[in-house]
Amino acid sequence: MTSAVVLGLSIAMLALLLVAYLATTRQDRKGKSMRSAGSPPQPQPAPVQEPASSSRASGTGRAGSDYPDPRTIRVGDTVGYQGVRARVQGALYLSSQGKEWTHYLLDDGTRRTQWLSVVEQGGTPGGDPSHLEVELWTAVPTQGMVPAKSMLIMEGVEFFPIERGTAAFRSEGVTERPERGLLDFADYRADDGRLLSFERVQGQAWTASYASPLPPGSIEIERPKN
Repeated sequence: MTSAVVLGLSIAMLALLLVAYLATTRQDRKGKSMRSAGSPPQPQPAPVQEPASSSRASGTGRAGSDYPDPRTIRVGDTVGYQGVRARVQGALYLSSQGKEWTHYLLDDGTRRTQWLSVVEQGGTPGGDPSHLEVELWTAVPTQGMVPAKSMLIMEGVEFFPIERGTAAFRSEGVTERPERGLLDFADYRADDGRLLSFERVQGQAWTASYASPLPPGSIEIERPKN
């Protein structure tokens, strides 16, 4: 009799434990389901697309592949820049101390004298890479001035010397220069970045020009039709 009572109590205790375990498990699952339903995943922000830049306008990229290479300009070509179209009348090929550059004499239909200069600046070890520099030079009256070795004032602006020397040149087409010769030059820069250059063929008078930098990719080149 006693054994039967103990066995019955044991079975009842196991039944109660089983019911409590099932109730706890069901409550835990319900809580997880409610938390999941009440906390939807936050949407991820859409990727931001950077605006595309024009290598043609800025002059970045590779000359000859991303934009016409200004170094390929020839006498007789028509070039476009800043909304202007001009014919290349002649070219001066210059060299000084291992550096080479080219001046192109332009005819845009006006009486002003303009030169387009193209030079490849070599890079420095661990510094800036090599790059093209294109500048548009417009003649200014010198009124008998000569380049000083110190600061000079042109039209009320102070210019400071940055480089001077002598270059050998060879001319092609119409340049108002001898076929070959030596060209003295003296370059200056103002505090605001403006450039001024004096040049003279040895034995002749000095001439002066202001420079405006142009992105290499902004130059358009049109070959003459045969």
